[in-house]
Amino acid sequence: MAAARLWRLRRPLAAAFSSTAEAGAGRPSQPEKLTVRRQVGGVRDIILSNPRRRNALSLSMLQSLREDLLHDVKSKDLRVIVISAEGPVFCSGHDLKELSSEDDVKHHSQVFEICAEVMTLIQKLPVPVIAKVNGLATAAGCQLVASCDIAVASETSQFATPGVNIGLFCSTPAVALGRSLPRKVALEMLFTGEPLSAQEALMHGLVSKVVPEDKLEEETMKISHKICESSKAILALGKATFYRQITQDLDTAYRMTTQVMVDNLTLRDGQEGIEAFIQKRKPVWSHSQDEKK
Repeated sequence: MAAARLWRLRRPLAAAFSSTAEAGAGRPSQPEKLTVRRQVGGVRDIILSNPRRRNALSLSMLQSLREDLLHDVKSKDLRVIVISAEGPVFCSGHDLKELSSEDDVKHHSQVFEICAEVMTLIQKLPVPVIAKVNGLATAAGCQLVASCDIAVASETSQFATPGVNIGLFCSTPAVALGRSLPRKVALEMLFTGEPLSAQEALMHGLVSKVVPEDKLEEETMKISHKICESSKAILALGKATFYRQITQDLDTAYRMTTQVMVDNLTLRDGQEGIEAFIQKRKPVWSHSQDEKK
């Protein structure tokens, strides 16, 4: 029974893999690679690498980002993902050249659909995803920051949803913003297009920490390495549970999470952590979703 309940919590990720495979059938098999992926010590860095186009979320960029997020995601060696960018702009949002009347409605739909897929995928992944922001994040770029589990920003970073100023309201970024910011703050951003400073973003909860630019890498790695000390299986369970309960009413959320706590204790790493604490030793994690025999 516990195994079945835990599977239901992990099911969104399985669905994400399935829908990604189906959606990819009609897309180019080799999109232009606009990201850089590297992984060391459990930390995967995904770098938006098209500074000439202000790291715009073009169709090719979104496909590259999705590929890097999903690559070997079930491996025990992957513990946390960090998304950053080259150049002075973290991400300028969608590539407006792809949204002109020169492209048909089908293409426009494809761009927005894969963007929504990537944003929701971030929260379905079994590992924490951190945005490391140094520069300007606008429109869908701001949406990307809001969609990540944690966001660390340099003091000079700014965040904006200026679509209203060019006649394209930031309706899809509003989904992520409305779930990260107080309603009136989000709506002021959406209605005026005016940017939030890094400190304002911190105050309102869009980012987790703000540090000097020369400390950005150090602080992001500090968080990443702390995450790597924990069991991947327990973090995956906790992340899935958090996002599931946040949409529920209080009573339903407590009923669901109470059962998850009980189920957590059946996992091998759930018991290993408690035994290690009692025995005053460091836990030896299996990172497995297996139940303790």
